[in-house]
Amino acid sequence: MNEKQQPCELDMIFEMQLQALAVTLMPATIRYYRVQANRFLRFLKAKHPEIHTPDQLRRNPHVLGWLSSIAAENPPLTNRSRLAALICVRRLLHEIADSGYVVDESLILPQDFPPRDLYLPKPISPEIDLLLDRELRKTDNLMSNALLLLRASGMRVGEFLRLNRDSIRHVGGDHWALHVPLGKLHNERWIPIDADAHMIFDRLLVLGSSSANDLSGDQKPLLMRSNGRRVRYYKIRKTLIELSQRLSCPPIRAHQLRHTYATELLRAGVSLPALKELLGHKDIRMTMVYVQVTQNDLQREYHMARQIMKTIHSVPQLPIPKCKDINIAGIPGACEILNAVKHQLEIYRRQLANEKARHKLHLLLRRFDILRSALDRFQRT
Repeated sequence: MNEKQQPCELDMIFEMQLQALAVTLMPATIRYYRVQANRFLRFLKAKHPEIHTPDQLRRNPHVLGWLSSIAAENPPLTNRSRLAALICVRRLLHEIADSGYVVDESLILPQDFPPRDLYLPKPISPEIDLLLDRELRKTDNLMSNALLLLRASGMRVGEFLRLNRDSIRHVGGDHWALHVPLGKLHNERWIPIDADAHMIFDRLLVLGSSSANDLSGDQKPLLMRSNGRRVRYYKIRKTLIELSQRLSCPPIRAHQLRHTYATELLRAGVSLPALKELLGHKDIRMTMVYVQVTQNDLQREYHMARQIMKTIHSVPQLPIPKCKDINIAGIPGACEILNAVKHQLEIYRRQLANEKARHKLHLLLRRFDILRSALDRFQRT
């Protein structure tokens, strides 16, 4: 909001609704709502300074003009940013209406919302992932071990930075889990970890500031530097930039570690419902985007399977005797012909997809065995 201008009644009404929402929403969410509200209010003050109360707002020209202004911004906003602005302002207008103010219900309509941008996850390549792991283990300091645990757990960075020194739980035998606190989607969960991740967690307990133990309750951060301050996101980002430069690879972002974790588990055969729970997604459609990342893997596995299927039912070829080599009139020649016919029928039977037809041929081949045994007995008499 422009501090040089005297706040009008509309400004104060919006601010009052933001304060009411602050009771249930997280501070970061309220800050975002305030940014979008101020963008809307600045447009009204610049283009329509006569607007002072919610009942004066009209779809045309006020809301449509605002929509045109954000669509014409340079650099252009993504569909995601425009969608977020519309959602925030629409909710605030609904809250204002619920508080007893007169607000036109047709200010923002469904057709105003742009389509969602579809961003595919961007995992780190297996080669860079291996180089990163080696470099972090070689460094062995607080930040390197923090990044190793972040990669091994697949947590969001915000969740990871809120881990406490007692976040690890023993769930029986050699099984351990990390308790993830309330995060972006207002849910908490348990993430299974292996022995290696458990060792990294223990290493962080040693490398972290001992002053964290003097704090009470759940305020014992796992990632606390020697100066007594928590590790912040910018420190993780800076460390990854430095690592990328040392490895001579494209810049690695912290969220890519989460994408790499999810893609690796999916490639290893973890089901989508299980992956959804591990990642803390509310909707499995959020998890489904990782299937598109692994399309190359699916193509490779499919063609490998097709090659194997061609050899599963292969039967060693039995030399078929030529007629001139067989005494057609004799019992031995008849037996040879029976063997050859049975062999060809057996090859054909194994290639059939129809189980009923395969069973019928199996019964017929048993008759060949009975006939062959009868000929052998006849020959010995």
